[in-house]
Amino acid sequence: QLQASGGGLVQPGGSLRLSCAASGFTFRRSYMRWFRQAPGKDLEWVSGISRDGTTTLYADSVKGRFTISRDNAKSTLFLQMNSLKPEDTAVYYCYYLDSRGQGTQVTVSS
Repeated sequence: QLQASGGGLVQPGGSLRLSCAASGFTFRRSYMRWFRQAPGKDLEWVSGISRDGTTTLYADSVKGRFTISRDNAKSTLFLQMNSLKPEDTAVYYCYYLDSRGQGTQVTVSS
């Protein structure tokens, strides 16, 4: 199971930290990813992180503003989002392979 949390309403330029609690699989051995889906748009890959957390990748649209990390001891994935823009508004999902749980809504608006 994957349960994302930490979303909310934030003003442009603000920050949020998303969390994803994982269970039911060996988290520490799993490559993890964040995706997002804005209203009326396709699912968009945001970021990925290697099993040990040493390798991270980002979409160009979030590079330099978002930071992905993980705590393998707690089976938790994170996404620190800074300098948020209205175009970051979306439901954010964490993914293990092709599985995802309930997402968390992020709304960036003044």
